Amino acid sequence: MIEGHGDDLYRYGGKVRHNFSSNIRDFGSHEALMRHLASKEHLLRSYPEPEPTRLETALAEALGVAPEQVMAFNGATEAIYMIARRYAGAVSGIDTPTFSEYEDACRLNGHIITGGDDPHCRLLWSCNPNNPTGTATPSEAMARMLDSHPGRMTVIDASYAGYSVKPVMSVGEMLTRSNVMVLGSFTKRFGIPGVRLGYLAGSPALLEPLRRMRMPWSMGALSIEAGLYLLEHAVDYRIDREGLHREALRIAAAFNDMGIATSATDCNFLLCRLPCGEAAALKEWLVEHHGILIRDASNFRGLDKRYFRVAAQTPAENDLLIEALRKWTE
Repeated sequence: MIEGHGDDLYRYGGKVRHNFSSNIRDFGSHEALMRHLASKEHLLRSYPEPEPTRLETALAEALGVAPEQVMAFNGATEAIYMIARRYAGAVSGIDTPTFSEYEDACRLNGHIITGGDDPHCRLLWSCNPNNPTGTATPSEAMARMLDSHPGRMTVIDASYAGYSVKPVMSVGEMLTRSNVMVLGSFTKRFGIPGVRLGYLAGSPALLEPLRRMRMPWSMGALSIEAGLYLLEHAVDYRIDREGLHREALRIAAAFNDMGIATSATDCNFLLCRLPCGEAAALKEWLVEHHGILIRDASNFRGLDKRYFRVAAQTPAENDLLIEALRKWTE
């Protein structure tokens, strides 16, 4: 899906003042990161590492796994498409609504798409916590699911794990199983969607075919350097998951009072359904009259034109969103 994701600020020419369309925690200024990158100007004059080995080593240390169990990518989406290519033609299980790139990548590579409960499924795609609903499968339930299908490959997208108020399985716990690969995202963890940094963790046997598919110099030197800096300074990028979740629940309560149904989220974002009308019209109205951007969620498979998604921001901004929706529903 080239078009149709959230955070499409580029469409609105500076009209947006409050961005609820992206599920990412806004850490404010990245001034320290930018100063660090500016000090690395010499990296522009040389090729980067053919493979991002230093970043993968640092990632492995942060995750508590071996370096050969990690691959770095230009965003988790690149890893999704490479996995789909590696298992071209597979029967893939995708329960909807969920992140659309799993299905897009699978269709591009000739997969047969089915549900996760289909006994013919050989490759399951699981977003935990799930986008767009914000619901999380806790550790014990995830362990039971994985162990009940030992012959099935499971790709777990854990990009939003840092936002979940429910305890979810760590990467190390998931990798005790030989049939699991785990996706992660610097975008969500550090609030840097423009840099494009993600990773995939799995057993060396699972990752080796993917390493052979990777192009040389697949990651730029400044992206690698940004990743190394962020891992070293992770303590400066704290996610207040409990506070964000409380704000999401406050938004949900206000929306429910207006007749807008919301998902039972475990994270900072909500899937919402208008009682009538279209989310696309609401989106344009909010930008034009309030400088607020939401995510039109009608293009998630299984959802209709009434659905939209919002992510909790500051309490003051959330108040603005609630009041704007009250005006829309009056």
